[in-house]
Amino acid sequence: MLAKELISDVVPALKTSDSGLDALNWMEVFRISHLPIVNNAVFLGLISDIDIYDMNTADEPLGNHTLSYDKPYVYEHQHIYDIIELASRLKLTVVPVLNKKEEYQGLITQSELLGKFADLIAAHTPGGIVELELLPRDYSLSEIARIVEDAEAKILSLYVSQTHGDNLFTVAIKLNRTDLSAVLSAFERYEYSVKTTYAGNDLYDDTVKKNYDSLMRYLTM
Repeated sequence: MLAKELISDVVPALKTSDSGLDALNWMEVFRISHLPIVNNAVFLGLISDIDIYDMNTADEPLGNHTLSYDKPYVYEHQHIYDIIELASRLKLTVVPVLNKKEEYQGLITQSELLGKFADLIAAHTPGGIVELELLPRDYSLSEIARIVEDAEAKILSLYVSQTHGDNLFTVAIKLNRTDLSAVLSAFERYEYSVKTTYAGNDLYDDTVKKNYDSLMRYLTM
């Protein structure tokens, strides 16, 4: 999933001649905190609502405002993972998109980004979740997939994370079934450490359920 596929067709860019009030009005309409400033397809930077409030001169043209963000953007051929990394690192509610000539093509909103990422990880598809905890040297995607498929289940999505300072991998697996008994028995047979599990209405771990429900509420806002 590339940046050019995620560009919004409704959220406008600003011009240097627009006022801070214009920007704040558009931000309120689209429930965002940032907007790009563009003149003739030239991306000049990103302005935030805090920039405007700090200047205390919202009726002046945006060209008179100092931007707290220089020029954060992604190219239209970049993957959704790159977009998420930039948006997360800078806490952006929109991400500008440029082409290879560095001409402004549009922007990606946080809500669109989260919605597409939810599709990517099959968040809306019914199924159970299993989290394994293992050493990096013991991680084998092919073996995990084989164990799951031998238990007559399919992996819908899988991601690996590592807590800073921790030498263990956490492998989160979204499966196509809510009855996880066969899968859990298989992992136990191969001596995998199951950290947490969540299977639809059958609760194995209340923390996982709360985290999953919170994620789903956030993705559907």
